[in-house]
Amino acid sequence: MEPRFLLLSDVAAELNVSDSQVYHMVRSGELPAIKIGGRGQWRVERARLEEYIQRKYAETAEWVAGNPLVERLPD
Repeated sequence: MEPRFLLLSDVAAELNVSDSQVYHMVRSGELPAIKIGGRGQWRVERARLEEYIQRKYAETAEWVAGNPLVERLPD
């Protein structure tokens, strides 16, 4: 059974980005997370990560639709 909550380093590995990028995503509110424990360690719920990924797929599809690839004519 997969854990419900992930460390930021686990999220970084899952998304193939740096830990600092994930920290920025969390601090900016782009990726929902919670702070737990006396030292306020960040955790991302797996379900929230999956929602984030789906949202990024939708945003990317919208961007691609609005920015079609234009083939260049040979010089």
